Amino acid sequence: MCRTDTARRLFVALLAGAVTVLLGSGSAAAQPSTAEQIADALRQSPVYVDDGYETALPPDRQRELVAQIDETGLPLYVVVVPLTTGDAFGGDAKQLAGAVHDRLGQDAVILTNSDTTDVVEGWEWPHGRHQAGPAAAAVFHLDEMSDAGLGTRLARAVEIVAAGNGEEVYEEATADLRTPTPSGTSTTAPADPAPEDGEASGSGDGGGVGAGTVALIAAAAVALTALAALLLVRRRREGGSPAPFTFPRAVFAAAAAADEADLRRRAEGEVIALGEAARAHPHGADPVGLQHALDAYAAAGTVLDGARGRADLAGVLALVLEGRDALQGSRNALPLCFFNPLHGRGARRLKWRPLGRRDHLRVSACAACAAAVQARRAPEVLTERVDGRDLPYFEVPAERSLWAATGYGSLAGDPLAARVARGDFTRAVES
Repeated sequence: MCRTDTARRLFVALLAGAVTVLLGSGSAAAQPSTAEQIADALRQSPVYVDDGYETALPPDRQRELVAQIDETGLPLYVVVVPLTTGDAFGGDAKQLAGAVHDRLGQDAVILTNSDTTDVVEGWEWPHGRHQAGPAAAAVFHLDEMSDAGLGTRLARAVEIVAAGNGEEVYEEATADLRTPTPSGTSTTAPADPAPEDGEASGSGDGGGVGAGTVALIAAAAVALTALAALLLVRRRREGGSPAPFTFPRAVFAAAAAADEADLRRRAEGEVIALGEAARAHPHGADPVGLQHALDAYAAAGTVLDGARGRADLAGVLALVLEGRDALQGSRNALPLCFFNPLHGRGARRLKWRPLGRRDHLRVSACAACAAAVQARRAPEVLTERVDGRDLPYFEVPAERSLWAATGYGSLAGDPLAARVARGDFTRAVES
């Protein structure tokens, strides 16, 4: 081990010990549930709109929706609330719908907004009876809805749910997105927001990080593992089939050894800067944040020492960002761009579905990648060399890549530093 590595680890150990002394015992205050409040309101009216959305859905528009829903005779509800990362539902409409359904205690169709204001999502219990998921997803693709506001989109979704033909409408609305493959089947463009399966799990009391949220995070990690393995096997088996992304030559050229050397120097400098920032952190100021920063600093050093290429070096930058966010108390800041972490921090979260898949992931994306996805274009992605081939890093089997398993923080339930500390990165390197 080189002298700088030893000094870095000694520095971490000394600061970590000091932080441990500063930390006191305590328990997090229970966060109040909003799910029960929403459910109580829905028992009085089938439309619940948070005060912050009254501009998008004014009272007269809400009354029109109520009348439309009453005419359907269905147990149909509309819930429109702000959804942001770190809120009572983790910024996830599925968690919101599941928690509200649990409190209602009855069969229901629930239409919600997404984290994108004018996007409608549909959920129902029992699953599939009214095709609410496809019905809501179809609205996104209908030509006449391209410039429609949230109220108009919700009204159209209610209409399709009442007709019970959401799958048919969705298939017609997305027909132009599917292109034939050599096997004669159809695939859907990777940027196509997918219809949900309409069945959301509950989220405990609807506040904080409850059992439902933990289960969702675990499910996302498992889903990504299976997805990465499936895509890799599929590409190898089909040979000439179209890849999920078409790469410009510049993307491959960016993986050249000279660029990697430059990236390594940048990563080393960022790790050093994080250590200096941790050392300068005021004593007694947010000791928990300081401890998390030190964990990230140590993890970044571990990854830097074992980095095999650009994907690992990007992981160093992700860990440095995690540490800086901890020092600054930015608990809910977005991680680096899922598609290419070298683009910097994500500007927003969005839903993304790989080619040929009906399920989707919620990922952090920079402005350029988010615009590409919304325009149904392939974003520029970070590649990794695997068995002599350049693949999108997230197509590498998750057991061989911590970054494929976590999306550089977009999909990880635990902090990246915690996963490095328990050996996930080391096991990936050894596989």
